[in-house]
Amino acid sequence: MSSTLLSNENIIRLSVFLGGFILMALWETIATKRPQTLNRAQRWPHNLVLVGVNTLLMRLIFPIFPVGVAIWANGEGYGLLNTLSIPNDISIIIAVILLDLAIYIQHVIFHKIPVLWRLHRMHHADMEIDVTTGARFHPIEIGLSLGIKMIVIIILGAPAEAVILFEVILNGASMFNHANVAIPKTIDRALRWVLVTPDMHRIHHSDIRMETDSNFGFNLPWWDRIFGTYRVEPKHGHDGMTIGLPIFRDPKEARLDKLLTQPFRDEIQISADN
Repeated sequence: MSSTLLSNENIIRLSVFLGGFILMALWETIATKRPQTLNRAQRWPHNLVLVGVNTLLMRLIFPIFPVGVAIWANGEGYGLLNTLSIPNDISIIIAVILLDLAIYIQHVIFHKIPVLWRLHRMHHADMEIDVTTGARFHPIEIGLSLGIKMIVIIILGAPAEAVILFEVILNGASMFNHANVAIPKTIDRALRWVLVTPDMHRIHHSDIRMETDSNFGFNLPWWDRIFGTYRVEPKHGHDGMTIGLPIFRDPKEARLDKLLTQPFRDEIQISADN
């Protein structure tokens, strides 16, 4: 079973990414939430090339991905869930929920610790938010996140099936909740009880710091409510809010070379460069 899971993981992840991307891109075209100042031609090539760069680098640095770590840990009997006498289906559900909680905690930490924020802020520096923003992360952050995730998987003893399911959900949810799509308010309010919606997550990309430090969830919306980081609406409304960061307002910052160097430039250098 281990070899089957590992061999199919890439196909599953690629299918979800391509299918989700096409669906969200079409939805954004048909039912756009916010008009964009920087259009797709200015942003998408750089954001998508970054996805390719991250994928290649992580395959080189981490030849064994989270699913492989899960198979190894379970084979050795490591982790909390391997010490409990519970059905595998229940273990999968518990593992998916706890992995989501771990991602929420990690996200909060990356906002609170300055050196980690310098890496993560590249994601927030996008002056528009759409389906490509959901995959726009600095390679160093991706590497750290993968390392943290694999440690959590070992501690939990998460089943390989749970890891695949979680990765697929996280991938699809990130594209969905970053999508520039209009959803009726009544539907959005109902959906927010079971998943993070685009209107809920868009607040997290506001240029107002107290809004940036809210609505951290990617998949499940419960953690923000439980830990007091939930915000219902942005101060200036979804049409009036400004997306991005005050120090990265020049359109040149959307370029790939600028994206990769953002963590290593402070405000004075950014002003001088632009």
